[in-house]
Amino acid sequence: MTSTALIELPLIELNVQSGVATIRFNRPEKRNAMSDDMRSQFIAALETVAADKTVKALVITGNGKGFCAGGDISGMERRMQAPAGEIGFNGWHRQQRVHHTQSLLHSMPKPTIAAVNGAASGLGADTALACDFIVAADDASFTWSYIKRGIIPDGGGMYFLPRRVGLARAKELIFSGRKVEAAEALQLGIADRLVPADRLLGEAQAWAAELGKGSGTALALGKAIINQSFELTDGQVFAMGSQAQGICYTSTEHRESVMSFLAGRTERTASKAS
Repeated sequence: MTSTALIELPLIELNVQSGVATIRFNRPEKRNAMSDDMRSQFIAALETVAADKTVKALVITGNGKGFCAGGDISGMERRMQAPAGEIGFNGWHRQQRVHHTQSLLHSMPKPTIAAVNGAASGLGADTALACDFIVAADDASFTWSYIKRGIIPDGGGMYFLPRRVGLARAKELIFSGRKVEAAEALQLGIADRLVPADRLLGEAQAWAAELGKGSGTALALGKAIINQSFELTDGQVFAMGSQAQGICYTSTEHRESVMSFLAGRTERTASKAS
């Protein structure tokens, strides 16, 4: 299997092996807390993965003992020290960057898996939820701890979490900010799979490779519609599906698959006749 380092930035590592990209948060001394610089590098990595047609799926994990400890507290301190008349706009501008990042991940036109090692807190927990699937190590934990800082989930948690665990449970987790250990995360549906910590990344990458085997065109179009399906009527989903299917009909993957099936059927028929 070949491995290619696409990006080697101080705070983000991106490698591709056999069509599976792996992004590693690389701020282990801070439990991978998301600073503004780290976010900029994360955006660059996500845009690289989205644009690279050789990449079929994406895994996100953290270096060190934690997945992501949330937003960087030192950044919060700097924002509070800004002149009173600038705090609101500065906060709005920062939120645009946060939401752009999470949107890039959520709308990634290929399967995404969060391989959660250790703690995923606040923005870290939201980032895991922005992926299609979550594989958690048996020592992982999740907490929507925003309430303890006097703020609300700003990384998509108020959108993603109710869709995984239901409205009442999402409120309980967000209002309390309590820790959810790995076993409970699996039970609640926050995590999709639970694996031993020493096998986490390998199993996540293997699952990503399996998910990425299908037609890239069909995966991208299907994911884009499914991501919106809770907000759409059945008629809207059918209409979007019709348009997407029309595109799929013209794709190389569809043509090659159909021709391969027909050729195999001809061979099987000839074999039976003989």
